[in-house]
Amino acid sequence: MDNLVIAGKAYSSRLLVGTGKYKDFDETRTAVDASGAEIITVAIRRTNLGQNPEEPSLLDVLPPSQYTLLPNTAGCYTVEDAVRTLRLARELLDGHTLVKLEVLGDPKTLYPNIVETLKAAEILIKEGFQVMVYTSDDPIAARQLEEIGCIAIMPLASLIGSGMGILNPWNLQIIIENAKVPVIVDAGVGTASDAAIAMELGCDGVLMNTAIAAAQNPVLMASAMKKAVEAGREAYLAGRMPKKLYSASPSSPVEGVIGNMSGK
Repeated sequence: MDNLVIAGKAYSSRLLVGTGKYKDFDETRTAVDASGAEIITVAIRRTNLGQNPEEPSLLDVLPPSQYTLLPNTAGCYTVEDAVRTLRLARELLDGHTLVKLEVLGDPKTLYPNIVETLKAAEILIKEGFQVMVYTSDDPIAARQLEEIGCIAIMPLASLIGSGMGILNPWNLQIIIENAKVPVIVDAGVGTASDAAIAMELGCDGVLMNTAIAAAQNPVLMASAMKKAVEAGREAYLAGRMPKKLYSASPSSPVEGVIGNMSGK
């Protein structure tokens, strides 16, 4: 089986999805089911996982017994906020240590602050967290995050929520070629073709939220993304034909054919 392996656990789906921006928990669950995703990322600062007993909990809709929850630090702009948020997640989820770290640097673009991300990652790893980390598409930053112990590198394709797709495939390829841990494109995917391209480049997976939740039909888009990730992975494994301006070697050779006998 061609599984995605994260923290020693194998997953048949290479699509990871978020749980924000849906109209209600019912739509969230239906879209997640349509996506086939097994790893579900949850914004601890925005989603009730039991910290507000009087409100509906996401855990009632997406129970940890059926999905691998991936608490994230969306909305955190400092090392202190990010670390505190994931410590809370560990308490709420009974010692859960698999987390997604993101430390943002700008509230308008939501671009990652790599200096703060590196600091937060180092603290969390020392405390026993298994850190999947959101980062820029800088190959040097990706290498540094891997070297300090992050278990997955998650470079952006383009800005969070932009839907612009992959703007710098060359940097992504450098990250993929050098990484010894899974590389999962995170942020910027807008439609199915973006997800397929990420997988064709050799990414190990794709994480998305807005691309599904903000679609006119989120459930149908979730289904499309599932197929796109699978198709892109198969195309990568198959190995595409080389690109050429035109076919210099036709599939039906003409050498030696009557009427094309050079010099005769």
